Amino acid sequence: MKTSDCDILIVPGYTNSGEDHWQSRWERQLSTAWRVEQENWDAPDKDAWVERIAQDVKRAEKPVVLVGHSLGVLAIAHAAPLLPSGKVQGAFLVSMPDVERPDFIPAIDSAFAPIPRDPFPFPSVLVASRTDPHCDYAKAEDIAYAWGAAVVDAGDAGHLNTESGHGPWPEGLMRFAGFLKRL
Repeated sequence: MKTSDCDILIVPGYTNSGEDHWQSRWERQLSTAWRVEQENWDAPDKDAWVERIAQDVKRAEKPVVLVGHSLGVLAIAHAAPLLPSGKVQGAFLVSMPDVERPDFIPAIDSAFAPIPRDPFPFPSVLVASRTDPHCDYAKAEDIAYAWGAAVVDAGDAGHLNTESGHGPWPEGLMRFAGFLKRL
């Protein structure tokens, strides 16, 4: 699959992805990419976020590929069983947070936990870092296997966001292109 063959839905996490974040850069670079906008980025409501993803998938005119980061990954996981059968061709997921940790960010709706463990009805890949402050690698790997997602070990990469030095993240874009080719 080429980027022109699908609608690429960018699904940011808590507080959205800023101008220099790799998701924002991809949205500007890829002509068929658009952001799933949330009403409140600073006080995420699981049901509202899931509903917005479902609405945007339904209104997409082409097959959909989801690109989630951080809390956006979990919103996709909660939305997966509600999405129209066959419409989503794949999900490229990066830096899943462990919302089941007792010390997790209080502004995050507790309904994001527990993390869904049912297999996704579409191919997926989860990129996880060994030094992500929001999720231990072993937890990310365990959840990815439950989802049926391929795991990509990003090594010592932090949360794979602007703060960890992943603004442009060309390696991620190449990995995404490889994922699309397999769809």
